[in-house]
Amino acid sequence: MMEHQGYAILGSGMAGFGAANVLFANGIRARIYDKRSRPGGLTSSFGNGDGFVFDEGVHISFTKNPRVKDLFAESTGQKFEVGNVYCNNYWQGHWIKHPAQVNLHGLPAELVVNCIKDFIEARQIENPKITNYEDWLLAAFGKTFAETFPAVYTRKYHTTDASNMSTDWLGPRLYRPNLEEVLRGALEHEPLDVFYVNEFRYPMEGGFESFISGFYDKAEVLCDHEIAAIDTKEKQLTFKDGTTHDFKKLISSLPLPIVIPLIKGVPDDVREAAAKLACTQVVVVNIGLNRPIETKPQWSYFYDEDIPFARVSYRGNLSKKSVPDGCGALQAEIYFSEKYRPLTGSPDEWIEPAIDALIKSGIVQSRAEIIHKSAIMLPFGNVIFDLDRKAAVETVHAYLDEVGIEYCGRFGQWGYIWTDAAFLSGERAARAALGLTGTVEE
Repeated sequence: MMEHQGYAILGSGMAGFGAANVLFANGIRARIYDKRSRPGGLTSSFGNGDGFVFDEGVHISFTKNPRVKDLFAESTGQKFEVGNVYCNNYWQGHWIKHPAQVNLHGLPAELVVNCIKDFIEARQIENPKITNYEDWLLAAFGKTFAETFPAVYTRKYHTTDASNMSTDWLGPRLYRPNLEEVLRGALEHEPLDVFYVNEFRYPMEGGFESFISGFYDKAEVLCDHEIAAIDTKEKQLTFKDGTTHDFKKLISSLPLPIVIPLIKGVPDDVREAAAKLACTQVVVVNIGLNRPIETKPQWSYFYDEDIPFARVSYRGNLSKKSVPDGCGALQAEIYFSEKYRPLTGSPDEWIEPAIDALIKSGIVQSRAEIIHKSAIMLPFGNVIFDLDRKAAVETVHAYLDEVGIEYCGRFGQWGYIWTDAAFLSGERAARAALGLTGTVEE
């Protein structure tokens, strides 16, 4: 039987199994430790036996990497859906295609005029000074659009103001149009396809977790193993139940603010840096209806500040087998953070406010059609790219490099990466742990 050979992986999500995949290919069946009672991490899917299958927030795969496509397809037994992404935006009773900056058609005339006027004025400023995300928004879109749409969404999704955020996370995520595109999108209905996501894949059955469940046998997965201490000198893991395991090489996909305090002898400056790192926490409200949800998008963004959720995803538009026949389901995401907007009340207390807003926006017609309602709390949602992040991450990563812990995943890298990139980051961490040179095709 293949041995673990002292290779230990912390966390059983996309990154953890990305690492396990490389190690397995090199003759090592690593041990994966997770404090939960089952593997999957943030990639987990779940149901309660009523036929509805939910994920921990909206997940799709839109990788263009042929190798990763093949790996995920194999994990599902070649049973997956392929579709084209379409998402939209809700603002004060209006529905417009995403991204809003090139789909102003149908909004109130005064708002459209002011958006275009400010957009033109912003483009007249040469070499604008960009010190934070708010500066970038004003330079890219002009005052009216920036303050009406992305600035509000930033407060809902990132839980802090755009002026408190950096710009090193943007990449292709916010499309920066030219004047012709803005004008065409104001005069015509949905004339452009400029969203950074196009084709997506989603498992036919079992929720998004099916994309990694095929990897579970490539590691010795030890659930209900919560780490209490990491000794990098003695190379030993201590668990909450007092048991210990030795390791030769350690790969961590755990969030940096979680893993750093576990390490024995960690310097104060590193501990303080890890404590500065911020991320969102997400209350995901799951709703099942006794009818299909007839809507085109896979998910929608919400800008009204009196609507608690920032985003809603539609389960049947990802896979019809995620809902019982003749039914529909959705998930609404409400964001909090320990640093900027602590959770008030319990997750279940946000179910009714979410339903109120779903009825207000017309997605749900009445409470009478709801046949499933539940809520889960995700303690780690997305990294907040606030102005403390960059220096803090550099300090923490330098220390982990020094003590020989490889890090990966969204919260190990502390970056804005999707599930596919998280898997690849786990593979890279495993190659580093093995001392392999060169790069694998990505």
